[in-house]
Amino acid sequence: MKEHRTRVVVTGMGAVTPLGHDVASTWQGLCSGESGVALITLFDASELQTQIAAEVKDFDPATHFGRRDARRYDRFIQFALVAADQAIADSGLTLDNGASERTGVIISSGVGGIASLLEAADVYTNRGPRRVSPFLIPKMLADSAAAQVAINFCIRGPNMAVVTACASGTNAVGEAAEMIRRGWVDAVVAGGAEAAITGVALAAFNVMGALSTDNDDPTRASRPFDATRNGFVMGEGAGVMVLERLEHALARDAHIYGEVIGYGSTADAFHMAAPAEDGWGAAQSMRMALKNAGLSPAEVDYINAHGTGTSLNDKTETLAIKTVFGKDAHGMAISSTKSMLGHLLGAAGAVEAIVCLKVLNEALIPPTINYQHPDPECDLDYVPNVARPASIGTAMSNSFGFGGHNATIIVRKFEG
Repeated sequence: MKEHRTRVVVTGMGAVTPLGHDVASTWQGLCSGESGVALITLFDASELQTQIAAEVKDFDPATHFGRRDARRYDRFIQFALVAADQAIADSGLTLDNGASERTGVIISSGVGGIASLLEAADVYTNRGPRRVSPFLIPKMLADSAAAQVAINFCIRGPNMAVVTACASGTNAVGEAAEMIRRGWVDAVVAGGAEAAITGVALAAFNVMGALSTDNDDPTRASRPFDATRNGFVMGEGAGVMVLERLEHALARDAHIYGEVIGYGSTADAFHMAAPAEDGWGAAQSMRMALKNAGLSPAEVDYINAHGTGTSLNDKTETLAIKTVFGKDAHGMAISSTKSMLGHLLGAAGAVEAIVCLKVLNEALIPPTINYQHPDPECDLDYVPNVARPASIGTAMSNSFGFGGHNATIIVRKFEG
C-alpha cells in the first residue's frame, strides 16, 4: 500500500529586489536581461576595492512604516515585512478563527542586521555607551525578521530563522514544506531577507578575494560561468512565499503557483569558505532532493543554479550537476539570475525559488547575462544572455553557503 504524502503548494509570493519592489517588476527585469548592479550609493565606497553592488533602489521605508516605526527596523527587516505583506495578500490567506495558531513563519537571513550593529558600534565609540539605541538588539538579530512578521501579521505558530549563510533562503523554503508535511501547521510564510551592503562586509569579502572589482563596468561585473568571471557581486533584498497544505489551499479556492515536491540539505564538511573540489556535497544535496521528490534526474527540466560568478563555485557546481544528471546534464537548461540580481546572500534562495515558480507559470527561462567567453570547465547550457521560451514542468534551485552548507529544492507545475 502506497504511503500517503502530504502535498505542499505555493499560493502567494512577494519580493523586494535590485530589479524592483515586487515580483512582477523583478520578473520583468530578469526576462529583459536587465542588470541591477551599479555603483554603491548607500555609503561612500571610494576607499574599497569593490565599489559596486546590487542595491534595492528608491526604497523609502517611511512610505511603508512611517518615519518613527521605520527607525525601529533594520533594512533587512523592512524588506522582509514588505515582501511578506505582498505574499500574504497575494495568497488571500486569512489568519482569524484559529488559523493564526496553525500558521508558521520561517524567514531566514545569513547576516541579520549588520548595518544596525555597525552603526551602534560607531555610536558607542564616538558618543559613549549610554547613546546606544535600545532598539539595537531587536534590529540586529538574525531571527528578527521572522519575529516581526509574526508580530505584524499576528501569526502564532512555529517561528524561526534558518541560518546557513547563502543557503539560508532555500533551507527556509524546504524546512517550511517539511513543517507542513509533519502536520504541525497548515501554512507557512517562508523566505529570506538580507541587507548587508556595508563597508566592513565588502572589505572582508575583498580580502578573501571573493568579490568582483569591475567598478568601471558594473552591469557586466556579475558573469557566472563565463571564463573571465572574477567574483560575485553583493546584492540585497527579500523573497517571501506562502506555502500551504494542498487540501487547505483547495478548501479556500486559492490560486496555486506550483508544488514543492523535493528538498535536500547536506554539508561538505570540508572548508569554511571553499566548496569541496569534487562537488560531493552539492551533488548529494541534489540527489537527496530528487529522492525526496520521487523523481529521476531526467524528469528535471530546468535548474536555477547557485552560479555566483566565483571561479571555484561555478566549476564545482557544473561538476556536481554532471555527476547527478550524467548525460542529461548537457540537455537541460541552467541559468544564474545572480548575473542580474547579484548575490542576495541569505535571501538569494528564496528569491530564486520564486523565479523557478515564475518559470513554471510563464514558460520563459531568464538568462545568464554577461556570458561571452566559454569556460571548458563550465560547458553546460546556461541560457546565455537572452531569455528562452520553454515549457517547464519541473524546476530545481540550488544554494550553497560558506561553511559548506548545501540546499536544494524542487518545484513542479501544479496538477490537481
